[in-house]
Amino acid sequence: QVQLVESGGGLVQPGGSLRLSCAASGSIFSIYDIGWYRQAPGKQRELVAVITSRGSTNSADSVKGRFTISRDTAKNTLYLQMNSLKPEDTAVYYCSAYSPYVPGKGRIRYWGQGTQVTVSS
Repeated sequence: QVQLVESGGGLVQPGGSLRLSCAASGSIFSIYDIGWYRQAPGKQRELVAVITSRGSTNSADSVKGRFTISRDTAKNTLYLQMNSLKPEDTAVYYCSAYSPYVPGKGRIRYWGQGTQVTVSS
C-alpha cells in the first residue's frame, strides 16, 4: 500500500554533505511516524532520526548536531540533511514509515529499498 523510494546517496569525503530524500506514495506524513535508519556492514540496523505524525523529531546521539530530519507533507517527501559526514556514517540508509493501529493487523511498518552512503577520502 505504501511505497517508499530513497534517493540522494553517494560517495562523499569526510566533512562533506549529502541530502537524502524519501518519496512516499499517498498522503501519509500527517498520519504515520516516519524516519531514517541505517545499516553498516556487519552491524544491526539502527535508527538515525524520526519525525512523528505530530511533527516532533528525535535523532541518535551519534548524529545530533550534524543530521537534520524534515518533511514536506505537501510533496509527501522526507529528507535527511547530513553535514560533517564521518567515515562511520557509511551505511545503507533506509526510509521507514510506521502506520497507526489497523484492526486485525496492528501497526504496519513499510521500508524503502535503501540508498548507499559512503564517506571516504
